[in-house]
Amino acid sequence: MALQTCNLHHSLVPHLLPFVLLLLLHAWGGCCHPQCLDYKPPFEPRQPLVFCKEYSKFGCCDLEKDGEISAKFYTIMDNFDHSGYEACGRYIRSILCQECSPYSAHLFDAEDANTPMRMLPGLCGDYCSGYWMQCRYTLSLLLEDSGNPQQFANLTATIEEDRKKFCDYLELKDKQYCYPNVLTNTELNANLGLVREDPTGCLELCLQEVANGLRNPVAMIHAEDGTHRFFVAEQLGYVWVYLANGSRIDRPFLNLTHAVLTSPWAGDERGFLCIALHPRFDEVRKAYVYYSVSVKKEERIRVSEFTLLTADDNQLDHSSERTILEVVEPASNHNGGQLLFGRDGYLYIFIGDGGRAGDPFGKFGNSQNKSTLLGKVLRLDVDNDDGTPYSIPSDNPFLHEKEARPEIYAYGVRNMWRCSIDRGDPSTGRGGGRMFCGDVGQNKFEEVDLIVKGGNYGWRAKEGFSCYDRKLCLNSSLDDILPIFAYPHKLGKSVTGGYIYRGCQMPNLNGLYIFGDFMSGRLMSLKENVASGEWQYREICMGGDQTCRFPKLINSYYKYIISFAEDEAGELYFLATGVASAKARAGVVYKIVDPSRRAAPGKCSFKPAPVKIKGKLIHFYPKEEFVINKKPTTTPIPTTSTRKTTTTTKTPPRRKTPIIIIKPPMPTRKTIRKTTLQTTRKTPPTTALKTTSKTTIKPTTVPTTVQKAKETTPAPTTPTGYRTTIMTAAFTRSAQTPIIPTSPTRKHGRPLQYAPITTSKSLTSAQPPPSPSTTSMKRPKVALTSERPAALTTPRPQYWSLKPTTSGYKPQRPPVNTTPTKTQEEGQRLGEKLENTGGANQVYKRPRGRSRGSKRGRGGRGGRGGRKLRAGSVRLVTTDGLSDRGRLEIFIRGEWGTVCDDLFTSKAGSVVCRQLGFTTALAVMKRAALGEADRNVRILLDDVECEGGERSLLECKRSRVGKHNCSHGEDVGVICG
Repeated sequence: MALQTCNLHHSLVPHLLPFVLLLLLHAWGGCCHPQCLDYKPPFEPRQPLVFCKEYSKFGCCDLEKDGEISAKFYTIMDNFDHSGYEACGRYIRSILCQECSPYSAHLFDAEDANTPMRMLPGLCGDYCSGYWMQCRYTLSLLLEDSGNPQQFANLTATIEEDRKKFCDYLELKDKQYCYPNVLTNTELNANLGLVREDPTGCLELCLQEVANGLRNPVAMIHAEDGTHRFFVAEQLGYVWVYLANGSRIDRPFLNLTHAVLTSPWAGDERGFLCIALHPRFDEVRKAYVYYSVSVKKEERIRVSEFTLLTADDNQLDHSSERTILEVVEPASNHNGGQLLFGRDGYLYIFIGDGGRAGDPFGKFGNSQNKSTLLGKVLRLDVDNDDGTPYSIPSDNPFLHEKEARPEIYAYGVRNMWRCSIDRGDPSTGRGGGRMFCGDVGQNKFEEVDLIVKGGNYGWRAKEGFSCYDRKLCLNSSLDDILPIFAYPHKLGKSVTGGYIYRGCQMPNLNGLYIFGDFMSGRLMSLKENVASGEWQYREICMGGDQTCRFPKLINSYYKYIISFAEDEAGELYFLATGVASAKARAGVVYKIVDPSRRAAPGKCSFKPAPVKIKGKLIHFYPKEEFVINKKPTTTPIPTTSTRKTTTTTKTPPRRKTPIIIIKPPMPTRKTIRKTTLQTTRKTPPTTALKTTSKTTIKPTTVPTTVQKAKETTPAPTTPTGYRTTIMTAAFTRSAQTPIIPTSPTRKHGRPLQYAPITTSKSLTSAQPPPSPSTTSMKRPKVALTSERPAALTTPRPQYWSLKPTTSGYKPQRPPVNTTPTKTQEEGQRLGEKLENTGGANQVYKRPRGRSRGSKRGRGGRGGRGGRKLRAGSVRLVTTDGLSDRGRLEIFIRGEWGTVCDDLFTSKAGSVVCRQLGFTTALAVMKRAALGEADRNVRILLDDVECEGGERSLLECKRSRVGKHNCSHGEDVGVICG
């Protein structure tokens, strides 16, 4: 029966072959990236390869794997005489060595862990023809360890004499990535192994979710004791211990919630702000904390010392608190909040200037006044044995200056938020001990400083490189130290200092200072030019789905970047939240990952020291959907071209409609498990989805938004064989068009939605495997059997709702009522100032009675039959006569005007569509995609943020009527349905 089925399939395949090949060409829509067969990035082997030498600098083989390939080659060549060796040796070697190619995952069709992998690399057509003409009977030798020899011999016998069938089986239709073209493709190999960049020069990185459910995580530290634990502090006053495997101990390391002064309102800068462990923590067993406290209704900053419990290495003794330092805070903002130990063993404390706006205290402000500790960097010796809380290091710069506080190490700082010590280059040690800080600016510039002893960092005379107080700025005695980098508020309004990467796993990032902005959500980097001493700025964006298509990786993050951190091994992380409130469990810890290159296998391995646990372990479950688990997409809603602005946000390119078909089960490697495990996840019919993909955040431009409100799920198909699956896919391709959701990324604090990327995978050829040969060799018979397992999916968290959209991006975070308005947001910080906090949201109710002041010319009357319009009425203006789409205009105070697209999401679009009688908003179109209004039409609303249940836009969070910072090039449009 099996033989009859095989013959039947063989008779059908030639007729279907042209049709299937056409489908393959259309289905191939995604761009590829360097990836190995273990689904990880390529690497430089620790020792040069001997056999596959061309991949010694960058590829997917170490010396051990190179030896295995060499042994297989010589085993195969034992079947040849001299002439056969001369004719076929180069083909056999080249095909075997493609396992070492940096593009091996693509050559073997293994980029998708949910689909079968080829047994041999995909060849280019011309190369395959040459291989067939000279060595077509050698194919079975390459596959001799694959399974049942007799079965494979029967299959290969059907194609070995037919060049077309032979190459249909071996050929890779993508002419750029097939072998050997992949070696000579200039575009593919130009920056191979370097950090991937988008067309604007933005560095494309990915993320791994490490911890979630945190309430404003403000700091993450490690003990440097070999356990590879890390400690995460929440603004509320909790500190939690996480083990190297990601599990959290259920008992807090510290609980100061009873003493910490903070509040649940978004942007409150007070609270538990930092923790530092003694550099010899495993011996000294002491921790130091920095938090806000109220003493007799007076707000203060307190730095305290705690001792570890004798019986528990994962909990501090709460009764052991000893106050090291207290400083009175004249205002509730600008609290500073950094503690760290330098290489000299001293404790460094970073305190803000006292708050309010412009450091208005005294003649020169607190920061320039060395008789106060506000606006300073302090250095203390906490290892003294004389019973006092601390002593002054003998080389502190102002120890002997009259009227200067001896604790001061540097001054002239405004509100430093997150500082770090450079570990130094792993090879040379260069740069070790340098101290980097982000200093939050006033209203124009944010800066990054390199802290040195006795340095004056200029505030309030200067903000960044520019003068703030002109009189002080021109004072010849200022002698200030300029920042290494400063950026204007169009890029962000509250810098969050970061770290220089010195880890092992991502060699491309070595020496890169990575930092961010709390308000805009922008990730940034600086790289030092060693020769000139200058620092080069490069923005960091999230790689697209193809770039981040590796196990456990994601490509979106919550906007409010609170802090950065490094673990014991030197890998970098950042802490962010979707809601800047001390009570909201929206905080996540992300690990930064470079998908372009990894360290050689085994180079970065470590074994954590054992940790004695008291209590229970809470296992970590990621909430974000891994990029590798995302489904293929269908055609996106078309968008119009974007307008030109001073800066650009990258919008993923539109793709033609792919034909989604299931790939046939190609023969798989012997080393891969034969069991195929699939886990399906039920998706609620209506859910809210958020994601970022390719978050290229460049100054001041908002990308076109496209969101769909419906998702379709493809009907499952069960392949029953190599040819059967090909035919099933060919005849049912119309049913294989699932939609994948997209999500907003953020820019300047605004959620952005991007035009979707549509990707699909090509199928392997429909032909059966080739057969053994006669070219002066033995004819082993081999079979073609195993399959690769499918990847597991991750269940969605309960609090998410799944709102399908058109692009293959991540699920959207749920909105929370405590999200600040723009005016609050611009004045808030866990990294921002409060002095600019302005007007609250205004909701204008419809006036009762008839308004006599309205004029028909300004739209005072409108609608049908001259009926007087209600304030907040909306309409869609379009030139194509369609009633369900167009530029949004709103009626307020007797006139029609437009709405700016800043912060405008599909929830606001749904409010509009329901007013017009539709069910929901199919898409929100930004950057005047549905047309710009004339100059004489006013922009009436900006920064509109809706929860989705409001009756009109006037009930949503928004700016005041008529107040905006945009042009008609940012008029928002809506498509209803």
